[in-house]
Amino acid sequence: MSLFNLIIAATPIRARPDPSGLPGSPALQQLVNGLAFWGLLAALAGLVISASVWALSAHSSNYHHAAVGRRGTLVSAGAAFLVGAAPAIIAFFENLGNTVR
Repeated sequence: MSLFNLIIAATPIRARPDPSGLPGSPALQQLVNGLAFWGLLAALAGLVISASVWALSAHSSNYHHAAVGRRGTLVSAGAAFLVGAAPAIIAFFENLGNTVR
């Protein structure tokens, strides 16, 4: 084993996320917040449209379009859940990754 490999193996490498570590971090945080807001707006629009298609198609006995509306409703609700849960999901996996030695 070379001296370089021994030094690298003996040196603990750590990463600690720091929101103020780079310039522009507040701007990036605002960008992510804005994208999450747009994602929630898109999910809301998809939910309203899909639920309307589902209801009107079921009322008119159009089962194919009713199924499409139902699927759109579920996808929109799932998208809203994922946008809302994204910070917790990221934090969970970060904490899980920090336990690896």
